[in-house]
Amino acid sequence: MGWKAAQKLINHWKVLRGDNVMIIRGKDKGETGIIKRVIRSQNRVIVEGKNLVKKHIKQGQGHEGGIFSVEAPLHASNVQVVDPVTGKPCKVGIKYLEDGTKVRVSRGIGASGSIIPRPEILKIRTTPRPTIVGPKDTPMDLVLEKTYDAKTVPIMLVPCSINYSSSAPAIAY
Repeated sequence: MGWKAAQKLINHWKVLRGDNVMIIRGKDKGETGIIKRVIRSQNRVIVEGKNLVKKHIKQGQGHEGGIFSVEAPLHASNVQVVDPVTGKPCKVGIKYLEDGTKVRVSRGIGASGSIIPRPEILKIRTTPRPTIVGPKDTPMDLVLEKTYDAKTVPIMLVPCSINYSSSAPAIAY
C-alpha cells in the first residue's frame, strides 16, 4: 500500500466482523453475506463465500498443491450493512439511548431507523483470558500494597533565574 492510500484510512468503521452486508459493487453485486474478517490497514473486508478468485498453490512439504478458490478482500466502500427490518442495504448511524448506551441505527433512503444489533461473534474471545495465577504474575497482596503517599513526600522547588540578555539563553537553571 502506497503512502497516498495510507493517508485515506477509515478512522470510524461502521462495519464490523460478523455483520450481515450486501455487496453493492463488483462481480457479486446484490449478494449478501457475513463479514469474516476486517483488514483495517487496507480499508478492506472479506465476506464469507463472496468475491472468490482462483489461487494457484505450489505443492510443498506437508500440503498438496493445485488450484483453489479463495475469498479475496473487498474495499469497505463496496459493501453496506443490511437493514434488519427491510432487508435492504443502508448507511449506519450512531445513536445514544435514554439510558446512555451507544447503539448503531440504520440511516438513509428507505431505511427503517431500527437498531442494528452488535454481532455475537465479537463477544467471543479468540484466546481466553488466563484464570490461574502463573509464575510471572504479581501476587495480589503486592498489587494492593500502598507504596506512595502524596501528603508525606516533601515538594522540592528548583531555583531558576531568568536572563534577559540577548547573548545567553532565555531561561537558565
